[in-house]
Amino acid sequence: MNLSEINWDPNEAGTWPLPIKAATIAVICVLVFGAGVYYDTIDQFEALDASEKQELVLKQDFETKQKKSINLSDYKNQLAQIEIELEDMIRQMPTKEEVASLLIDISQTGLASGLEFKLFKPGEPIRKDFYSELPISIEVIGKYEELGLFVSGLASLPRIVTVHDVNIVPEGKKGKDNKETKEGEMRMTATVKTYNEGVDEAVTATVKKKKGRH
Repeated sequence: MNLSEINWDPNEAGTWPLPIKAATIAVICVLVFGAGVYYDTIDQFEALDASEKQELVLKQDFETKQKKSINLSDYKNQLAQIEIELEDMIRQMPTKEEVASLLIDISQTGLASGLEFKLFKPGEPIRKDFYSELPISIEVIGKYEELGLFVSGLASLPRIVTVHDVNIVPEGKKGKDNKETKEGEMRMTATVKTYNEGVDEAVTATVKKKKGRH
């Protein structure tokens, strides 16, 4: 086949040899297929990829929610237990009217333990989320076992009382006031904290509602 003898005018394509016609048709088909893939199929592939990723996210979200729904009963029981514990804690917090008597109880606990008070200074209330913290700076002198008895006595009070920033040092032969000290005596400084029932309205309503059920 002499290609130079072929009339390459597209209008004369009907006169082209069969192999040329077949090759031309094949090239046109490839071009049409390529254009279709480029302008249509690629976008579909991208959309499919995005859908597959979204499907994975939805599956993970479904599995997470399914696990939560399975454990919903346990979560409700935990919430009920937390509410009961919160109610018990609030009941152990002194009311504003009871704070004065609690301060006396703390002081009497120290004296009953055999301690000598050098400082007993209630501070200003510190507002927290649903309660008020009442700090009391104390400084006492006594033997080590008396200090332990005092701390143990505070823990056994019917109201919540905690001890913080404890510092214990041996007393010298003469204390800060130049008085003779007994052998084995220690000086303890600490902050005793109790907590007022200054709860917010939502918590108060919850507690009152629960009390009404009993």
